[in-house]
Amino acid sequence: MIRLFSALFPSEEAREHLVRAVRPLKDNGLRWVDPDNWHITLDFFGEQPNDAAEVREMLRGIEGSPVTLNLSGAGSFDKHVLWAGVQGRIKHLMLEPSRPHLTLAREGRRTRDPWLIPDAVQALSVYRGPEFEVSDISLVQSFLGEGRGGGPRYEVIDQFPLR
Repeated sequence: MIRLFSALFPSEEAREHLVRAVRPLKDNGLRWVDPDNWHITLDFFGEQPNDAAEVREMLRGIEGSPVTLNLSGAGSFDKHVLWAGVQGRIKHLMLEPSRPHLTLAREGRRTRDPWLIPDAVQALSVYRGPEFEVSDISLVQSFLGEGRGGGPRYEVIDQFPLR
């Protein structure tokens, strides 16, 4: 079994812009996701058979042309996960109703301050990054605990072009 999700990847310019925006928040005790791992999560499929045939078939069925997006605003999941929002026509690229997002940080292991993430959400609420175009959906495998600092490692295992 393999752990999978579908994702879009922001441009280098969009990533660097967001890096500069979050830099003033970095010393607040949150566990920040490595920008090399940043992606826009569309759908989380969880544990799937190794061939992921059903997931691949569903992703092949998504129709659409390349889309122009930008990272904008911020939010949280239960005040434990900080994310950047996404603006642009993206819902038709998703298989299930959920919130497309780019995870930025998680609550610290040692510091459980209930205000850290809400304060970061407030600080990033006015954020708006540059536009970028996305021309394919990636199927990504997640290897928990194998990345830098014990975080996940991600590997793109297939791509589905938007035409």
